[in-house]
Amino acid sequence: MVVTRRLQLRTKGHCDMTDITPQLISEVARSGLKDGIVNLFVIGSTAAVTTIEYEPGLEEDFRSFWQRVAPEGPPYNHDLRWNDANGYSHVRASALGPSLTVPFSGGCPILGVWQQVVLVDFDNRPRSREIVLQMVGE
Repeated sequence: MVVTRRLQLRTKGHCDMTDITPQLISEVARSGLKDGIVNLFVIGSTAAVTTIEYEPGLEEDFRSFWQRVAPEGPPYNHDLRWNDANGYSHVRASALGPSLTVPFSGGCPILGVWQQVVLVDFDNRPRSREIVLQMVGE
């Protein structure tokens, strides 16, 4: 059986990280499926999903990492073409990726004790974000 749900979120941009683990747990339980996988997919090209230990120190480390890898500020060809100054956000989101698959058993996602699922908004402004959850199981 396949069950599809959508999450709607407001984000702040600039590497804003939102813990979506509670919503994920709730939607898997609500699906009625006991065992399977759930794929999370963020719609848009300037956001990504991943897992992390969601705590302030790692949030700051994460932002610092991306500032070193794909910094804000230098001109990107995307910026020169579209004048929207968010080329770095497209590069970051592409590198991290728009989707994540998490197994579940007994109607509950299988995650480590310190592992949370997060949405990361790399854009240069606040946004409304939509995440599609597609659960496959029995």
